[in-house]
Amino acid sequence: MQHFVLGTAGHVDHGKTSLIKALTGIDTDRLKEEKERGITIELGFASLGLPSGHTLGIVDVPGHEKFIKHMVAGAAGIDLVLMVIAADEGIMPQTKEHLQICSLLGITTGLVALTKIDLVEKDWLELVRSEITDYLKGTFLENAPIVPVSAVKEIGVQELLTEIDKTVDQLKEKTDDGIFRLPVDRIFTMKGFGTVVTGTLTSDKIKVGEDIQILPEDISARIRGIQVHNAPVEEAFSGQRTAVNLQGIEKSTLERGNVLVRPQTVWSSQRLDVFFEYLASNTRKLKNRALVRLHTGTTEIMTRIVLLDADELSPGEKSFAQLILADEDVVVAGDHFVLRSYSPVTTIGGGRILDPLPGKHKRKNIKILDDLQILQSGALPEKISVLLERAGFGGINIRSLAFRLGVHVKKIREALEKLFSSRQAILLSSDDTTSISVHLYTQLEELIIKSLADYHKKNPLKEGISKEELKAALAATVSAKLFNLILASLGKKEVLVSDKDNVRLASYLVQLAGEEDALRQSIASTYMQAGLMPPSLSDIMNGFKDSKGKAQHIVKLMLKDGELIKINEDLCFAREALTKLREDYKAQLARDGQATPATFKELTGLSRKYIIPLMEYFDVSKLTVRVGDHRILREKL
Repeated sequence: MQHFVLGTAGHVDHGKTSLIKALTGIDTDRLKEEKERGITIELGFASLGLPSGHTLGIVDVPGHEKFIKHMVAGAAGIDLVLMVIAADEGIMPQTKEHLQICSLLGITTGLVALTKIDLVEKDWLELVRSEITDYLKGTFLENAPIVPVSAVKEIGVQELLTEIDKTVDQLKEKTDDGIFRLPVDRIFTMKGFGTVVTGTLTSDKIKVGEDIQILPEDISARIRGIQVHNAPVEEAFSGQRTAVNLQGIEKSTLERGNVLVRPQTVWSSQRLDVFFEYLASNTRKLKNRALVRLHTGTTEIMTRIVLLDADELSPGEKSFAQLILADEDVVVAGDHFVLRSYSPVTTIGGGRILDPLPGKHKRKNIKILDDLQILQSGALPEKISVLLERAGFGGINIRSLAFRLGVHVKKIREALEKLFSSRQAILLSSDDTTSISVHLYTQLEELIIKSLADYHKKNPLKEGISKEELKAALAATVSAKLFNLILASLGKKEVLVSDKDNVRLASYLVQLAGEEDALRQSIASTYMQAGLMPPSLSDIMNGFKDSKGKAQHIVKLMLKDGELIKINEDLCFAREALTKLREDYKAQLARDGQATPATFKELTGLSRKYIIPLMEYFDVSKLTVRVGDHRILREKL
């Protein structure tokens, strides 16, 4: 079942509250000051039973110009407006401003109550009706029914009720983005229950017992109870006026403008990308970086408007803009907003949120403007691609996409599948459907290849770089998961080679020349001449003095290539010398059946300094096995 909320609008003292009382029996003025002054100051709430059986939530807003911010807060979330115009005064300043606000907030349906008809003559009544009809041409109320009514004498009340029922029946089914939000417009304490907040549930549904998050303060709470139309329920739905009893939350910690959301589905922001309409009724131009008052949901925030494609706007013009907020706001893409001037305080325009969590933009940047055009009117896969680019190498998960697009997760998932299959996006994590742009993925591949090439150029004697060092060298914040995914991908393409913790380009081979090649030949010659009695490795390195560092790198390369063989930390042999010794040792063992240090000495003429390390080396290299104080061939076991 669809649930709808009706909001009143109109000039002060035109009879909004009296009319609601005549329709519902409820006096929405509850403050002492309201009773004394006879005007509505705060938002009032009621419910209306319709002839069709539906129950309609009602928000009664203040009409006085001093309380317009309360009116905007009340208008947020309403589905149809009841524009109240007194027959004895006709169209007045707040009639016009309220109509502008409703239009800017995306309200497209309503009707007009022509009140206080008992105070005027019939001819005057027809004159006012004609004036209203002419004024409403070109607005969303152009074809709305105009119902004459007197709340005091209860004339036309039933006819108005019937027209409201017909109008509600014609309302289109609302698109639900599936992101639970309840902007708070009232906070109070009930004895025995604790803190209660009220608001219009703008999307999705909520159940008793659920955990929620209160933004922008980031307070966690649990829903203890829910009421809709003054009756306790287990579940509330989008479009319903809802009272929520919060467990363990003090009233003093909350304020109007707070928003109840599900944890990790909505994030607060101080920067918003928007499409803005500067009303034709304005009398002067709007300059870039003007200070304005931003109204979204139930909050008002001082804001700078940065025009992205113009230096100023003339009345009636529209522009992409970025709003820079003095405090954090809680909105979802697609939400409507209203801007009012700083001083004098009047409504100057409004529009829709295109991205609730953007980065800072350069003005008059063609790429930024093109992206904003896509976010405003592009197809869903195109919009997702823009946000994938904006998310950078970290990628973006499906909940964040829903928040920043104002689109149900189900639709985003379907669009992502198409992007995956057409290789326009890559899935990084199936847990939360974190994805990255293929363009950025390719860019990171190129960055890794370039970083490796630069490293090889600067370190010609090193075969590769550690993965940790390579990741740190990238001029971007990259998750370990993405980094490893790209290394594996480049490995499959045979672009690079991973050797344990080291990485190198597959095409790279250490080629020694000049001084390095001379050092290698010198080291090789030393070991070849020494045969089975080489100097210690440290002695050889110390002989190179100023070239010691390079000599150490060259020895590592020679060990990796197998040109040298290391049998302990300080003892290396030329491969040829050790290969020949292995053959002679094997022949001796085959002939004698076993070997001892003494027989190994007879074979080699070496001292104990070399005999013991060499015999242990042949054990480790699986030629021999030690049995007691002698060795035998392993292959004979």
